[in-house]
Amino acid sequence: MKILVINAGSSSLKYQLIDMETENVMAKGLCERIGIEGSKLNHTPDGGEKVVIEKPMKDHADAIKMVLDALTDGNHGVISSMDEISAVGHRVVHGGEEFTGSVIINDEVMKAVEACNPLAPLHNPANIIGIKACEAAMPGVPMVGVFDTAFHQTMPAESFMYGIPYDLYKENKIRRYGFHGTSHKYVTQEAAKMLGKNVDDVKIITCHLGNGSSITAVDGGKSVDTSMGFTPLAGTVMGTRCGDIDPAIVKFIADNKGMTLDEVDTLLNKKSGVDGISGISSDFRDLEAAEAEGNERAHLALSMFSHSVRHFVGAYLFELGGADAIVFTAGIGENTVIIRRDILKGVEALGIKIDPEKNEKAIRGVQMDIATDDSKVRVLVIPTNEELMIAKETEALVK
Repeated sequence: MKILVINAGSSSLKYQLIDMETENVMAKGLCERIGIEGSKLNHTPDGGEKVVIEKPMKDHADAIKMVLDALTDGNHGVISSMDEISAVGHRVVHGGEEFTGSVIINDEVMKAVEACNPLAPLHNPANIIGIKACEAAMPGVPMVGVFDTAFHQTMPAESFMYGIPYDLYKENKIRRYGFHGTSHKYVTQEAAKMLGKNVDDVKIITCHLGNGSSITAVDGGKSVDTSMGFTPLAGTVMGTRCGDIDPAIVKFIADNKGMTLDEVDTLLNKKSGVDGISGISSDFRDLEAAEAEGNERAHLALSMFSHSVRHFVGAYLFELGGADAIVFTAGIGENTVIIRRDILKGVEALGIKIDPEKNEKAIRGVQMDIATDDSKVRVLVIPTNEELMIAKETEALVK
């Protein structure tokens, strides 16, 4: 079975075609600047050179047509016809409380996804556009929705409720939802394999650390708590997001800086985090280089990030009553030696010991246990693979 995985953004569309018999990525690519001048498709077949096709894409329907044409092209294609595609798995950011797992998309599902638009106004509408474009281009091919929020729907009420009037939850659905669920689920399953245990028998803390970061407490394969909240703004300090702050700060900034609520929202989402603290960049490579040159604000930004992640890891260790493993994944978690070291610095008394040499040698794209032999808690570096997780969920439903 061959599954096409689609991740549609407002002006972009990422894709992978995966052969589920081998779990091999047959081709992958990115449509950029959809609806904007200078649109192009970057297409890379397995074992082949990247092909760049510059062609106007007025909308996502044009983008999907270009993707399908690239996949079936006589020179750089990987399938003979679209008939080889058994199903399409779509990443959908927000499923609200409606979806506790992945679903085959029909009219009723589409209405429920559209009802979640107010909860993710930047993401869900784009996801819906991608689904409709695929339905138009591939009539009769099953479409599956895989939700970022679904994995966290197992959280108990004491974890997802906020201390605000209960009517705001019942009427407006204001609660903690959590995000990166597909990634947290994937690395949880891979961690259980590395530990040689059934996923139902392990307690794991997963750290998805990238430009957007979230920490999740997993008990028996189920999310019981997570750091992101009603939106992806909550939790740790991030690339450009502030993370958890006193909510009264919003009004204080608006009053003292003469800003509208929308302007404050933009400030907290796009101009804060390590970027705002350092005044340099949201890219951790830039911050590490600046820190090495003695830049104090870069050092502060990196220290604040590590501190905020350690805060959640510590809380979840207590909440779970201990853990079998702590997992680092995503761009920063997989690739940044210093951050992994600083997050777990000075916690040996809790039975968590990183082997400095193993930490240094952790290779990009390779699963690795970087804990010392006598560490009571394993420390695992696991490359995430959200596309493969989406493909697996799609395959299971279609079969």
